[in-house]
Amino acid sequence: MLKVDNIQVYYGMINAIKGVSFEVNEGEVIALIGANGAGKTTILHTITGLVAPKSGHVYFEDKDLTKIPPHKIVYLGMAHVPEGRRVFQQLTVLENLKLGAFSIKDNAKIEENLKYVYAHFPRLEERKNQVAGTLSGGEQQMLAMGRALMSNPKIILMDEPSMGLSPLLVNEIFKIIGEVSKDGTTVLLVEQNAKKALSIADRAYVLETGNIVMEGKASELLNDPRIKAAYLGE
Repeated sequence: MLKVDNIQVYYGMINAIKGVSFEVNEGEVIALIGANGAGKTTILHTITGLVAPKSGHVYFEDKDLTKIPPHKIVYLGMAHVPEGRRVFQQLTVLENLKLGAFSIKDNAKIEENLKYVYAHFPRLEERKNQVAGTLSGGEQQMLAMGRALMSNPKIILMDEPSMGLSPLLVNEIFKIIGEVSKDGTTVLLVEQNAKKALSIADRAYVLETGNIVMEGKASELLNDPRIKAAYLGE
């Protein structure tokens, strides 16, 4: 479904991504793990058109995304849950969610998607008229995920969904990611909490200073001594 082919990304003179290639198949949950500054967010930004690669290509369902503007990429069936949530602070929960459906012109479909989001995030329905900036961190993370799901994406890219959340909320967020995957949405997950990410992923790629250094089945990487030492604190 998604193919990242030898992308190089520079910030000025700094080579942030050094020829990274990987694939995501339909229906998979793929984890991209690595330390802070490894380049995980840059890769997601490159896929969704927010950063232009110096070389290489990104293909989504065989379409080259590297020349398509970000808002048009949403129309193709890709949604991005950004790092730091980035909800519209002054708007209500419902207004935020409806903005996530800007690519859908059918009001009945928008209502259907809203019901789907509320089914997964009942707290958002309880707080639908509340201003988003007054929500807790966990609720804002749920809102960012719900907003992305409103576009009915074929694939959802999630950047550090567990960041800054209590262990209890982290469990809840990961449970919902699992449910979204079971419903048929493909997931590309960038996450510093390697243990959690590997526990729900099918396959994973390990990124270090702009290079993929390991890849494999998530269950195997979870038991790999190198991964345990570097990322799991074991």
